[in-house]
Amino acid sequence: MKKSFFLLSLSMLSLFAYSQWAWKNPLPTGNVLSSVSFTDANTGYSVGDYGTILKTTDGGTKWTAVPGGTDNDLWSVHFPVADTGFTAGGYGTILKTTDGGTTWTDLSPSASNDLYAVYCTSTSRGYAVGSGGIILKTKDGGASWTDQSGATANDLWSVFFAGTNTGYAVGDSGTILKTINIGTTWAALYSGTTNALYSVYFTDVNTGYAVGDSGTIVKTIDGGTTWSRLSSGITTSLYAVYFTGNNTGYAAGDAGIILKTVNGGTTWTAMPGGVSTYLIGMFFTGASTGYVVGDAGTFLKTVDAGTAWISLNSGTGNDLWSVHFTNANTGYVAGDAGTILKTTNGGADWTALQGGTLNPLYSVFFVDANTGYLMGGLGTILKTTNGGTTWTTQTSGTVNDLWSGYFKDAGNGFTVGLSGTILKTVDGGLHWTAVSSGTTNDLYSVSFPETGTGFIAGSAGTILKTTNGGTTWTTLASGTSNDLWSVCFTDVNTGYAVGDAGTILKTINGGTSWTAQSGGTANGIEFVYFPQVDTGYAVGDTGTILKTVDGGANWIAQVSGTINSLYSVSFTDVTTGYVAGSAGTILKTTNGGYGVYIQESIVPGTVYGIYPNPARHHITIENAGKSSDQIMVSIFDLTGKQMLAKNFRQQNPAELDVNSLSPGIYLVKIQTAAGIEVKKLVIQ
Repeated sequence: MKKSFFLLSLSMLSLFAYSQWAWKNPLPTGNVLSSVSFTDANTGYSVGDYGTILKTTDGGTKWTAVPGGTDNDLWSVHFPVADTGFTAGGYGTILKTTDGGTTWTDLSPSASNDLYAVYCTSTSRGYAVGSGGIILKTKDGGASWTDQSGATANDLWSVFFAGTNTGYAVGDSGTILKTINIGTTWAALYSGTTNALYSVYFTDVNTGYAVGDSGTIVKTIDGGTTWSRLSSGITTSLYAVYFTGNNTGYAAGDAGIILKTVNGGTTWTAMPGGVSTYLIGMFFTGASTGYVVGDAGTFLKTVDAGTAWISLNSGTGNDLWSVHFTNANTGYVAGDAGTILKTTNGGADWTALQGGTLNPLYSVFFVDANTGYLMGGLGTILKTTNGGTTWTTQTSGTVNDLWSGYFKDAGNGFTVGLSGTILKTVDGGLHWTAVSSGTTNDLYSVSFPETGTGFIAGSAGTILKTTNGGTTWTTLASGTSNDLWSVCFTDVNTGYAVGDAGTILKTINGGTSWTAQSGGTANGIEFVYFPQVDTGYAVGDTGTILKTVDGGANWIAQVSGTINSLYSVSFTDVTTGYVAGSAGTILKTTNGGYGVYIQESIVPGTVYGIYPNPARHHITIENAGKSSDQIMVSIFDLTGKQMLAKNFRQQNPAELDVNSLSPGIYLVKIQTAAGIEVKKLVIQ
């Protein structure tokens, strides 16, 4: 079990897959952040895409990622008291913490509607709203949720309570709902607009505001009976509204817009936020100090009531196309707008280097610790002989984009690019000579498994091979017309090519024939890399990371922790690796990317039994106390991937068909209103 990189205990109560790829740039994250909440001046939380949960204890100077146990998007976080909080998100996700965010328990109800907002009036009573007009209510701290829907079928984006009994929810088509009986029933109010409303805030029991599409701001002073349209002065959408006093409030939205009013909404003034990304969540800890979060991990803070906003982000947000490490600690990343980053401490810090160009840089390759090359747009080739301190522009002789570079030794190198471009140097880049490729297809990747033998991959399934050191190139039949973005060989005979629509090809005869492999995804795969003969990684669109440990016979999807596209991967040993991608993404793993975590808790005794175990065709789940409460049974493989899930109501024992599971070890999560229990299951 130790080889599988996860912890297992018979007394476990919660199971979740979590990303073992940690953010290294930009910080604290490059994922969209949708909500922020503080419990005091220093302690705060923010949640976002792909299960992102961040915590600060120093007023936002430093944010730490907290594993929440889900890769579903999280759209709202709320803390009714210092240590107890809830977050809600996609597919009905509801998580709760009672220890200040250190651990989170999955309290998701059976409803699978997306939940866009959560609000708690106490540690026991709370509400969640979302798609299809769903309204959920708990009165036992989230252990159970009651569906209070029915007032609307429109999506609901925000919920706020102006008191213990009185609350409001807003949503699409100008929907505003109100309850005066702690959420038991909800009545529709006339908002005066058909624009979607995304956020609602009340300053007292009578006075409230809602904001939404096309700069919409509406206000009530009679507890929602009537709403008047206020002039925002803009036509862009607003996603968040927050008031620090009876008259002073803020709204934020598209294109980095931040508005402020000091007269109860009569007039609104645009405040310089300094960003152009859309802003989604807002929270103030006092009259002067506030926070705004949004797209691409945007984090802003004000300490002067919105006059100035300070970015809490560090690093670049430019797309990063290539990553290359020269040893365990030293690595380089290249990207858009001439971006060059260097680390000398294993990715903990990245320093921007000056290459003297604003052209995109698509490939970085180092021959040794000091000598390296960059290839990029409009025929750009840069060289350094001092570890990146200075870079010299080399004459490529072309204006075609150059997508990939590879050096066989200090003198002999190649770069390939647009319209069949192949350039060769034999003197360390002092001179580059064009070599005929025999094709006009774009060429994206070049690799030499040995001095004389090399391969190139490109558009429309192009694969080229040379056996004479690159003097001539022969077209090979790849068997696909999909664009191939990357090629990698582990020896002169064994190689891999990846590309669009999840394409993975393998050859064991030096490219004479190629066999399609299944990666289990239709996402484009941008790069393939093998740190060992049989161990390899493929990365691509929407955060795809695949791993094989058997030479590509099987590829296992890993949790990357992002939906950003990933363009390049580099490993310094079999377990330590880095990925670069869109929006400045740099990720690092130190355990080969695995991650299934099972949290131990004190269990008063085994409640559920599973038999037979080992099993072949079906399992029976029985409650020892003969209870027939509703249960959710989920089965996970050892990578954390959910294989089966089923709800049972009033069934004890309950039977589940497991014919679809391959032989191996699995984990069975049994969730009830009372808690969660995890069991080990063996399929023969």
